This record gives sequence, structure tokens and C-alpha cells, in this order.
Amino acid sequence: MSLKNRIVLNCLPRHVAIIMDGNGRWALQKGKDRNYGHRKGVDTVREIIETSAELGIQYLTLYAFSTENWNRPWEEVEALMELMVHSLNNETKKLVNNNIVLKVIGDIDRLSAGVRESLDYTLEQTSKCNGMTLIVALSYSSRWEMVKAVRDIAYKIKEGKIDPANIDDKIFENYLTTRNIPDPELLIRTSGEIRISNFLLWQLAYSELYFTETLWPDFGKEDLYKALIEYQKRERRFGKTSEQLHENGN
Repeated sequence: MSLKNRIVLNCLPRHVAIIMDGNGRWALQKGKDRNYGHRKGVDTVREIIETSAELGIQYLTLYAFSTENWNRPWEEVEALMELMVHSLNNETKKLVNNNIVLKVIGDIDRLSAGVRESLDYTLEQTSKCNGMTLIVALSYSSRWEMVKAVRDIAYKIKEGKIDPANIDDKIFENYLTTRNIPDPELLIRTSGEIRISNFLLWQLAYSELYFTETLWPDFGKEDLYKALIEYQKRERRFGKTSEQLHENGN
């Protein structure tokens, strides 16, 4: 039986998040510069988006560029920004044709005018789509997001619009960049690193974590199938016991 046929389609995670890691190492292993790996990584992004949509995954979040990535050599950052503009310009029509809506989370005010222009165009063109939601984490870090949420809530308290005694999980979540987006059930990280690198720290509280040695440019649909099969083997208890879940018919 093929890997794809082993996936139980009515038990898919609603939301999959991916830390796409290993472009630079993949390129260096082949005697190329890091930007060559980033360009190859775009092909993987396209394949994983298309495969996820075909399977029926409702939300796919890709960690594309962290706030910490701004500290990389300027030549690499500039090349990544140029690649982003090129990719957005090339992929917008495909996203629309596949009924995929694009959303972005992160401190996008730091992006260049050219990137913002291409990004705004793609966001507008896909805004009427109602298929899979593709969320790109761009100039994003979870600490930045949570500090911003606390600051925004503090302003509301100062204005008398929020009573501090009423603040709970739901109110806090409404000030995150992922408001109205369900938390990921599955996080995938490529390249063998076993950490979550300041990514969706609040949202990943009960996510299943899947780490693979495969570098991102080599991560294909078969690798995604393996991650989904592993996810479906796990028991999601949310603090309950196995016995409680079985008693409730879960």
C-alpha cells in the first residue's frame, strides 16, 4: 500500500505548521552558495502547498522568515527578499487557480516597499478564495507577537476598554496575529534540529511535534505523507487519560 493510501483522510490535522529548515546546509553540501538552497526550497514550498490542498488540509502555516533572520548577512537577506518578490509574482495565479487564500503573520512593516507591494497584490487577489488557507510567517517571532499583544491590551486597559480582571485565554488570543485561525495540531520541522525556534509558542501548546532529518529542499510529498501517518498514530489527550477518551468515544 502506498504511503498516501495509508492516510485516513477523515482524521487529517485541520492545521499543519512547518518550520522549513536546511536550505543553506543543502546548498553547501552540493558546493553551492546558500541562496541556491533558498531557490531550490521554493520548489518544495510549491509541492507541499499543492499536496496539502489536494489532501484537504484546511490551514497550512509556513515559517518563511523570522525576526532573527534579519541578523543574517545583508547579502543573504537581500537575496531572500528578491526571491520572495519573484515567488509572489509567479505563484499568485496558481494560488487563485487552486482556490488558496493567502494570509501573512509577522512584523511586515520591516519589509521593503517592493516586497510589501507584491505581498499586498497577492493578498488582494486571493482574498475571495475559500479553499485552503496558506499562512506565511514573515518577519515573525512568537516573542515579538506576544509582546505586541500585551502592549495592545495595555493600551486598551489604559483607555478603559478592557477590565484587567476579565482577561483570559480568549481575550489574549484575540490580540495575537493568528486570531480566528485554529491552533496547529501538527508541527513539522525539517533538517534534524529539535527545537521550535521562537515559532507559535502560544499556539503550539498542544500540537504534535514531528522532526525529520530531511533538509527542506529534499522534503517532498512522500515526506509529508510520513508525517501525517505518524500524527495519526498518536493519541491526543489534552490533559485527560486514555481511559477518559475511550469512555467518551474519542
